[in-house]
Amino acid sequence: MEKIKDERLKLKNLENIRIAFIIQTFGIVAILVFDFVSKGMEEMTGNPLWIVFLITMVAFSYLSMNISIEYEKPRKSPKKSLGIWLSVLVFLSILIGFLSTIGEQYTAATGVMVGGIIFICGLIPALYIYYLRKKNREE
Repeated sequence: MEKIKDERLKLKNLENIRIAFIIQTFGIVAILVFDFVSKGMEEMTGNPLWIVFLITMVAFSYLSMNISIEYEKPRKSPKKSLGIWLSVLVFLSILIGFLSTIGEQYTAATGVMVGGIIFICGLIPALYIYYLRKKNREE
């Protein structure tokens, strides 16, 4: 099999892959919605398609970040943007951690754990965007 050298064919191939990805994602979402409606949230999140869907969306989000940073105008300092992002992230983590302790069955340990998970889940993309902006600015 020969490698494709024509740019138009490469673009058409990428468009076909994108369409297949969209159809596949809609199919996964439809199956998950059906599981949610018929069996409930527990069964939906227990379905292996749920994990495939989450991994696919996380990978797609990280790949999209790389493209969006390429076309971003370098107006702000990457350090300033990271500082603002971290400030908002700390505030939201504390707020969500505090709100998750409301209720009889939840304790302060639950709030700390939920807040910590929110912080870590927000810190990873923030550091990745900082790295991309810093690399883009150096080029």
